[in-house]
Amino acid sequence: MTIRELIRQSEAMLDEKDKDCNVAKVLFYHLANTEPHQLYLMMDEEVDQDLLKEFQAGMKRYMDGEPIQYVKGKETFFSRDFIVNENVLIPRYETEELVENILYKIDDYFDAYEKIDLCDIGTGSGAIAISLALEEKRLNVVATDISHEALEVAKLNAEALNANVQFFQGDMLAPLIERDMKVDIFVSNPPYIPSQQDIESVVKDNEPHVALFGGQDGLYFYRKIFSQVKTILNKRALLAFEMGFDQRELMQEAVESYFPDTPYEIIKDINGKDRMLFIYYHLKG
Repeated sequence: MTIRELIRQSEAMLDEKDKDCNVAKVLFYHLANTEPHQLYLMMDEEVDQDLLKEFQAGMKRYMDGEPIQYVKGKETFFSRDFIVNENVLIPRYETEELVENILYKIDDYFDAYEKIDLCDIGTGSGAIAISLALEEKRLNVVATDISHEALEVAKLNAEALNANVQFFQGDMLAPLIERDMKVDIFVSNPPYIPSQQDIESVVKDNEPHVALFGGQDGLYFYRKIFSQVKTILNKRALLAFEMGFDQRELMQEAVESYFPDTPYEIIKDINGKDRMLFIYYHLKG
């Protein structure tokens, strides 16, 4: 069987089951350790038998409902490959926009700083913390997660990408409060899906629920953070969050309750959806 025949056969099977047809090519060039454009030059070659077995096993896992990112064992985020498995949330494109906006705001508000202390709470795979540490050399980054298994993945990613990030296990802000740490920038992408909300089965059945669901209205962890965070902030601080696209009114109410008279803004993503919250603690005015 040629690669072309295998890909076409697999795409037809995916199409028949209403699955993403692109998965066949994505999985094949991942397993063949080649670039997408190189795959087209190989189409008339015969498929190596060991590679065929790996491909068929991976396709079965995907057809059985496992996300392709877990099948591959990695996902690209901010142009870098991150190890992912069932212990961590798969990094999303929207979160890249959060990282990008944080970098812009570092230029706006911390340009004169020689060193900037930043924390990432609920780090998961470490995608946010590691990307920021690699993109902005002045950052001293610490990251926390309640899950020991998630932190093991994050540490592997930091090591593989040569990023200097310090990791602590614990519930939300607790590791920083216990160590009397202070930060200039507080970042978090906490669970924000309301507990009763229906979500895609491929997400619900595979990704860790501790990283998905945020209580009755989705804002449980934000309120928990808002109630404690001032104890770990330096005098001037930026707070940056990802949020649910339909939570603007609830979020405004929560921010204004915990941060009265503090400037903040909710920023839309590339699709025009409310997706990022920035709080400017003593940064403006």
